[in-house]
This record gives sequence, structure tokens and C-alpha cells, in this order.
Amino acid sequence: MSFKLFSTLLLLAGAVSCGRDYITYEEYGAKGDGRHDDMPAIVAAHDAANAKGLPVKARDGATYYIGSSLRTACIRTDTFWGTARFIIDDSGIVVECNNLDNVDSPVFRVESSQPSYEIEGMGGALLKGQPNLGVKLPCRSLVHIQNDTHRVYIRKGENQNNGVPQQEMLVADADGNIEESSAIIWDYERITSATAWPIDTAQLTISGGVFTTIANRAPSQYSYFVRGIDIRRSNVLVEGLTHYVKDELEDHGAPYYAFLWVRFAADVTLRNCLLTPHRIYWTTGSAGIPARMGSYDLGANSSVNVRWEDISQTIDIDNPEYWGLFTSNHCKNLSMERCSISRFDAHMGVENVSLKNCVFGHMGMRCVGFGRLLMENCEVHFRSFILLRDDYGSSWDGEVLLKNCIHKPFSGNPITLIDGANNGDHDFGYTCCLPSSIELHDVLIDDICCEAVEKVYLFGDFARDAHASGLVPYRVEGSILMDNVRASSGKTIELSRNPDLFTGYSISGR
Repeated sequence: MSFKLFSTLLLLAGAVSCGRDYITYEEYGAKGDGRHDDMPAIVAAHDAANAKGLPVKARDGATYYIGSSLRTACIRTDTFWGTARFIIDDSGIVVECNNLDNVDSPVFRVESSQPSYEIEGMGGALLKGQPNLGVKLPCRSLVHIQNDTHRVYIRKGENQNNGVPQQEMLVADADGNIEESSAIIWDYERITSATAWPIDTAQLTISGGVFTTIANRAPSQYSYFVRGIDIRRSNVLVEGLTHYVKDELEDHGAPYYAFLWVRFAADVTLRNCLLTPHRIYWTTGSAGIPARMGSYDLGANSSVNVRWEDISQTIDIDNPEYWGLFTSNHCKNLSMERCSISRFDAHMGVENVSLKNCVFGHMGMRCVGFGRLLMENCEVHFRSFILLRDDYGSSWDGEVLLKNCIHKPFSGNPITLIDGANNGDHDFGYTCCLPSSIELHDVLIDDICCEAVEKVYLFGDFARDAHASGLVPYRVEGSILMDNVRASSGKTIELSRNPDLFTGYSISGR
């Protein structure tokens, strides 16, 4: 009998002999004393649970120590961590930090038993807004389409790069019909690859758990640590989880890429979680100049229909020594409700965002993207209420709707509701634009604490000469409705310091 077969039989025997309808870490050797490395037992317990289709329960009051062995426990069944604590000790992980050696070794990976697969017959063109993929699927699926022959999100600035292949995520049913919330955002001359992930019909639940990361000691370079919970399965609920970070060095450390990270998944909800932002460190960016290096504790990549509810953080959301909490790339239909965090940020595009009853701190609300951007009953503590990221062209192709919002800048000269920069000297791989429709209803700019600021504007100047020729195109046109938009100081809200750029807008209300 092979050792591998013997080990599998032992795992199954442990699950049966315990006489319970769930698996515990202790059955597979966990001490839970906060000193012994329990990761081998944690991995074995989840392997057994996956094989038997049983949930996993941690022991209330236990403290599970996870060392630097860089193993990953795969979660395919409901997991209940309760009041158990987990210590993730990254202080002993050594990397040859050369901008390539990411520590991509999540402690837990939430995954489906249904594998992804390549879709055949999609080599032709796809058009923006096209309602059907033109192929059948086995079931409702998350689909990633890509054209390797065209690059987009060609980044500008201190972290400049050559962009990524044109790509996006869709959700389609068995007949290939694309859900409206994930509509195709670009025209594709051809599709060089198409991958599908079947969406699980049964929800997987993960609840509880108090995690503490002992921070790494690596050099301050872009060698990201992925050492949390990597959610790669659709239809998942995570609730009641807490994550702390301790022993960060004051002068250096490698960045982290989200403790709770949703990747290539759909229909995921994270609820009632307390997370921790990371210190800001400096490094040298790809342009050869100093750059602040971002670490995150919450994020989403290449995912659709992700929802965050009642998320908060352990550090004051206005503490400038700590980086913003949230980041995303290539996502669609993101929503937050009743969240209080230092930053919302959509880097490489988002389609459709809904933010309700949220407060965003010192790094504000930043994005580029498409579709509908709704902010209702929200408060932002940054010099602009919405910052359209200039390193990706300060573009929003769609509509912006603000309802009953408060802009509370602590600094800024000038103060603007919508800001960004696109001076026309860079091709981002797509045509950039400002929103075609902007509606502002009951928006208060609370500028009392900014007495030195003389002007309040709807738009920044976007660093662009409205009369210059030969610039990379930038579409600035549409309609603006201003309904009860006011400043606490009583200052008149003017259009922009660069009004000629915005002559393509029709404005009503004021």
C-alpha cells in the first residue's frame, strides 16, 4: 500500500471514528495552544472534510499557531471558526526580494469542487453590450474573456507599466445570455482565450475566527505577501471574522495583497468583519522614482457580484500613517453597505458600483470604470469626493449618481467633487472620458475646517489644455443635474478652474 493511499485512509478513518457530523482540527493533531505549529493538522482536517463532505469546526478558546511553512488549507465545506484564534507568523519568511518573488501562499483557499475549463468556439469578435456569448454553457458560469493582441490599462506615473491584455469578467447562463450587471464593456476584435468557472448553486459559509498576522520583515519592494483567505469559489458567505496586524516595522516591510481576497468568483458576500490597514512604506517605483507602497486587507480581483456589509477597521480611518483598506481590479457589480473604511479603490476598471451608508476616510473614493456609480448616504474625508485615477486616464464611461452625501475634506486646495488628471500625453489603451450623466441630489460640502480654501468646484482642472491640439482624445460631454448642492461655508460651487474643458456639458439646477 502506498504512503499516499495510507494517509488518505487514515484521514477518512479519523472522520468516521469521531462519531460527529463535523471535523475538528484536534482530531488531526492540532494543539491549539498558540505555540505548536498547527498548520499540518489544519490542512489534514480540511482534506478529510472535503473528502467526506463534512463541515469543519474550530474549538472555541483555542489559539492555532501557523508558522512559515507556506502550506495552504483548501476549504470546500462550511467552516465555523467561532471564537478560536489563529496566529499567522510571517516574521520568519525570507524572500530574495527582486520584484518577482511574491509570497503567494494563502493560509486558506476557498475553492469549488467544479473545475474551470476553456470554452471552445469563441475565437471571433465580441461587441460592447452584446447580449449573448454565442456559445452554450453547462450551467450559469463566471466567464473570463481575453484578447492577447490588444493591451489596456497601460499605467502612467511612478508605477508605470505596459498594461495588461484586454479582458473582463462576465456572468452568463446555460444559453450564453450575459447578465446585464456584467455587460461587455469593450469591442473585441478577437477572443484569444475564454475560461469558465461553474457557479455553485449551494452557498458555502465561513463564520467567526480571530486572526492575527505577525508582519513580515522583508525589504520594502513589490514582493506581495498573499497570506490570508483566498476566495476562489462562487456563492460564498464570510461573516463575523476579525483580522489584526501586529509587529509591523516602522521603516520597512513587504506589502500585503488583501487578507480577505476574492478572486475569479461571483456572488460572494462578506459581512460584519473587522479588518486592519497596514503601515505605509516607501520603495522605488518602475519609473525609478520614490513611490509609496500599498498594502491591503480587503480586495477583489476578476470577480462579479461581490458585496460587503458592515465592514470596519481597527485603525482610525483618517490616520495617514496607514494605507487604504480596500482595492479591486477587473471587477463588476461591486456593492458596499454600512462600511467604514479608509479607502475604496478600483484600479484596473470596475463596472457598476453601489455604495450606500458608507464612510471613506483619508484616502477617499478612487476609481476608473464603466456603467453606473451610485453613492447614497455616503461621507468622504478627502480633498475630492470622487477621484478618477489619473494613472489609468481618469475615465468613467457611464453615469454618476450621488444622493444625500457629505463631502468632508480635511485639506485640499482646491476642494472638488470630481477630480483627476488627463493631460493628453499618454495612451492608456482605450478612449478615456468623463461621465456622460452626473446627478447630484442633496450633496453637502462641509468645508468649514478648510478656511484657507477660497474656491469650491464641481470639477478639478484635469491638468488639460482645453484648446491644445494633437492630444490623446478625452471625451468630456453629457448632462449635469445639480439639486441642492451646497457648501457649509456658503461659498458658490463653481464649475472648474478650467471651465473651457467642460463646455460639452449641459448643466441644470445649480
